[in-house]
Amino acid sequence: MFKFTLEATCGKARAGTIETDHGKIQTPVFMPVGTLGTVKAMSPHELKDIHAQIILGNTYHLYLRPGAELIQKAGGLHKFISWDRPMLTDSGGFQVMSLAALRKIGRDGVQFQSHIDGSRHHFTPESVIATQEALGADIIMSFDECPPFPATREYVTKSLATTLRWAERGKKAFTNHAHQALFGIVQGGIYEDLRQESALALMDMDFPGYSIGGLAVGEPKEDMFRITDFLHDILPQDKPRYLMGVGTPSDLLNNIARGVDMFDCVMPTRNARKGSIFTRHGKMIIKAARYEDDFSPIDPQCGCYACRHFSRAYIRHLIRMKEILGMRLATIHSLWFYQELMQLTRTAILEDRFEEFIGEMLPVLDRLI
Repeated sequence: MFKFTLEATCGKARAGTIETDHGKIQTPVFMPVGTLGTVKAMSPHELKDIHAQIILGNTYHLYLRPGAELIQKAGGLHKFISWDRPMLTDSGGFQVMSLAALRKIGRDGVQFQSHIDGSRHHFTPESVIATQEALGADIIMSFDECPPFPATREYVTKSLATTLRWAERGKKAFTNHAHQALFGIVQGGIYEDLRQESALALMDMDFPGYSIGGLAVGEPKEDMFRITDFLHDILPQDKPRYLMGVGTPSDLLNNIARGVDMFDCVMPTRNARKGSIFTRHGKMIIKAARYEDDFSPIDPQCGCYACRHFSRAYIRHLIRMKEILGMRLATIHSLWFYQELMQLTRTAILEDRFEEFIGEMLPVLDRLI
C-alpha cells in the first residue's frame, strides 16, 4: 500500500503525498515523537485536533518496555495506543549510539546494557526488523550505526561499512512488504564522498524511501545544510527523504529548501513542558514575570485549544506550579505551531511562492532558537 507521489517543486522544495495502510501523509511533514507509545502530555484525539498526520515511536524504548511481544499480542502498536493514522518507528541506532559506555559494536550487531536496569541485550539487523514488524508501524527503519560528532574520517568510514552491511541484511530479513515500508538510512558524517557512497549503495538495494541520519548530533548548522543540499541531487526524486531528529522551525524550513520531506524532533514537546513555547512572534518563556497579569492568549491569531480558551497568565501559573495541565496546554500550542508551519509551507510550494515565503518566515523563526 506504500506509495509516494511528488506533486510540486519550487526550487528544491518539494510537496508530495505518501500513502500507507493507515492513511495519507501530505509532505512536507513534521512527526511528533511518541518515544514510548505516547506523545508526552497529548492524547490521540488531541493529536488529531492539532492535525498530526503521523507520529513516531522508538524501537529501542518499546523493545525494553513494554516489549514487542506484548504490543504484538495487543494487535500492534496502532491498536495498543489507539491511533488509527500512520506511524513510523526508528531503528534504535541513535539510542544505542548514545549508550557509548554501555554497548559494544561487533560485526554481527550490538551488545548493550539497558539504561533502565543494566540487563544485557543484543540487537542485530534481523532482530531489529523483527521487532519493528511486531510493532507494526507503517514506516520502519534499517538498523544503522550512527557515528557521533566529532568523529575521525577513519571511524566514519568503518561505521558506514557496518551500516551498509546491516542495511542489506535487514532488507533480506524484512517480510511484511504488504503493510510496511522499510527505509534505508544514509550515513557518512560530514564527508560528502562518504554520503554519496552510502546513498548510491542504498539506492542499489532499492528502498521505498531514504532517511538521512547522523546529522543534528552536534555538527555546525552549515555542515548539516551542506550535506542535505548535496544529497538532493543524488537521492531519487520519486521517493521520500526523511531527515532524522531535526529540529528547530528554522532548521525545518532550511532543509525543506534543500529537498527534505519528513522530520521529527522532541524539541517542541520537551521545550513546552519546561515553559518554552514556540509562537509566530518568537520564543515565549511563559514563566517570565512579564506574563503574570497578561490575560491575552499565547498567540491571538492561533486556533489551537490553548489559545482559544486560556490566558498567558493562567498557563504561566500552571507551569510555575508544575501542574500537568500547564504542560499539556503548552504542548498543544507548540505542536499546533509546527503543524501549521508545515501546512503553510506546503501551500507555498504548491503555489510556487516558496522563495518568498521562506524569506518572510526565516527572520521570525530564527528568533525561536
